[in-house]
Amino acid sequence: QVQLVESGGGLVQPGGSLRLSCAASRSIVSINAMGWYRQAPGKERELVARITSGGRYNYAESVKGRFTISRDNAKNTVYLQMNSLKPEDTAVYYCNADLLSSKSWGQGTQVTVSS
Repeated sequence: QVQLVESGGGLVQPGGSLRLSCAASRSIVSINAMGWYRQAPGKERELVARITSGGRYNYAESVKGRFTISRDNAKNTVYLQMNSLKPEDTAVYYCNADLLSSKSWGQGTQVTVSS
């Protein structure tokens, strides 16, 4: 298991940027994949971006070209850089670690895009 703590959420105007961070309690080098998911009110949780231990990336179509996931193995941290934010990006963002045998989730961080 691994504990995950997200940070970096907040209120931002449309067109603005935020960077989310996900700090893991142990090394993430051997973790199969790290990802960011989001859940808006009344909607199901959805994948936003994912990066595998082998360096493969997956992005939701709605965020391609605007969001970038990255990882710093030395800091056991995964980031989500979000640019050109839109009101429809408003959601609670969750960090996820896919350990194959199990999955770990952070507590979530609120992102609100509004003028």
